[in-house]
Amino acid sequence: MSKTIWFTGLPGAGKSTLARTLEKALIVRGHACAILDGDELRRGLCRDLGYTPDDRSENIRRVAEVARILNRAGTYAIVALISPYLADRALARSLIGGQAMLEIHVSTPLAVCEARDPKGHYKRARAGEIPDFTGVSAPYEVSPNPELSLDTSILSLANCMDRIAPLLLVRHEV
Repeated sequence: MSKTIWFTGLPGAGKSTLARTLEKALIVRGHACAILDGDELRRGLCRDLGYTPDDRSENIRRVAEVARILNRAGTYAIVALISPYLADRALARSLIGGQAMLEIHVSTPLAVCEARDPKGHYKRARAGEIPDFTGVSAPYEVSPNPELSLDTSILSLANCMDRIAPLLLVRHEV
């Protein structure tokens, strides 16, 4: 049965990198999968949304609906979204189905994410050019019980995959 693996965390934490690596690992094992990446979705399906709390909630609702559809079609949905609010992640879990969603908090510290700043967003947010930027002018609510927490500032990509694999093998029958 296909599942949704939901990577959540601050901008620059490593969500997209983990998602792409997991996608390759699943494909090698013969599983159909699709990445639902926040940046890509904001250029298409969610291009009409901003970054207010209401728009973020709608973004997550749409992505959760797509993930559920993919799962029903036998495809693993690998989600890489900041998804900063607990209530929105709970809504996603309820839409997808509690047993079908695996939440992985990419817990890389803010200072590390900001030092990486791959798109220059932190610098722009600190200058006041980007309002409602998670970690700077908008909150990130840490889940009290994700299935897994990974800090990419201390774990290599291979170490992260080593920690994800047992969860998928045991919980999700990969």
